[in-house]
Amino acid sequence: MIETGQIWLVWEPVDMRAGIYRLSGWIQESWGRSPCDGTAYVFRNRQGTRMKLLVWDGNGIRLYHRAARSCS
Repeated sequence: MIETGQIWLVWEPVDMRAGIYRLSGWIQESWGRSPCDGTAYVFRNRQGTRMKLLVWDGNGIRLYHRAARSCS
């Protein structure tokens, strides 16, 4: 189980092709924070149909990806 201190929702949409290094760099450049500080960062695409979660698990950074589907 991954424990986080805080969860930050990044309001600006990001390119979902971005990976761990690009999203980590964005956190460092935009906020001056370390992606390894125990905070979970949630990113979304422009349409709001996909999201990525970047979180430090104590050994490394994990990146989770979720795509919303319509159930019609």
